Amino acid sequence: MVNKKVTGTKAASKASKILKSKTTSSKSKSAAGSALSQKSAPKKETSSKAASAASKTLRDGRTSKASKSAAGSALAQKSKSKKK
Repeated sequence: MVNKKVTGTKAASKASKILKSKTTSSKSKSAAGSALSQKSAPKKETSSKAASAASKTLRDGRTSKASKSAAGSALAQKSKSKKK
């Protein structure tokens, strides 16, 4: 099933700020890059590697709201895989 979600304007703006930051972790930047790349591309999906980074970003208590917003956006665009 094709994912038709795209990153919203606010989340894309936050993702852009995260990518420009010198103090943001690589996992947060990976999630932000994934979210930003899907700003206007409804057929693109978050990779497993980026989804894993986004998940770790969301679980980290030191992560900023902006990073969590971008990570959430990236995870929302991950296709749902069916387990056998």
